[in-house]
Amino acid sequence: VQLQASGGGLVQAGGSLRLSCVASGRTFVNFGMGWFRRPAGKEREFVAFISGRGGSVSYADSVKGRFTISRDNAKNTVYLSMDSLKPDDTAVYYCASCRGDYPSRHWYAYDYWGQGTLVTVSS
Repeated sequence: VQLQASGGGLVQAGGSLRLSCVASGRTFVNFGMGWFRRPAGKEREFVAFISGRGGSVSYADSVKGRFTISRDNAKNTVYLSMDSLKPDDTAVYYCASCRGDYPSRHWYAYDYWGQGTLVTVSS
């Protein structure tokens, strides 16, 4: 299984970015997908989850109302649309494939990870 994340970059506070993650090697629709992030010097933290068919989503409180997770199963791709970005959102963002199709905020529930894409929000 391979996950390829892209879309990171430098953006000013209040701006927007959309991250993408293309998956290969497993039947995409059968697995939930998540986004996590790791700010510099801090631990990895949960950002968002989406179920296999997209009917269930969940978000960390810190991003709720600003970030939107979505997926296109025809393209084996999961997205993270980020609006109203803040400097505190600066981190390396990782997509991950869940071990099954159930929501989880815990990193150990995910068995495959992308390489990460850096998002930097300037003040």
